[in-house]
Amino acid sequence: MVKLGLFVRLEAKPGKEEDVASFLTGALDLVNDEAETPIWFAVRFGPSSFAIFDAFEDSGGREDHMGGKVAAALMARAGELFSNKIDLELFDVLAVKLPEGEGSSS
Repeated sequence: MVKLGLFVRLEAKPGKEEDVASFLTGALDLVNDEAETPIWFAVRFGPSSFAIFDAFEDSGGREDHMGGKVAAALMARAGELFSNKIDLELFDVLAVKLPEGEGSSS
């Protein structure tokens, strides 16, 4: 059951919107190698507004992800791609609905 999460809002620099979209799409390959990251979304809210949303079973999985390849790549390209400071927002999952057979928490 997922109990913890991470939310990162990202704002693309002017002219870098599609580069950010490509970066986030490509990051899926990296996060697929993380067994302790069962839920990961890269989303787009508008032309230049993006976010990453993840959920984890425990703090160890979240910490491993925050020190992993996706985070390293994000920080390495931050100055090139993003107009905002990258802020990580940690949260507790209060309830979740998962596809049937995958469990749920409340």
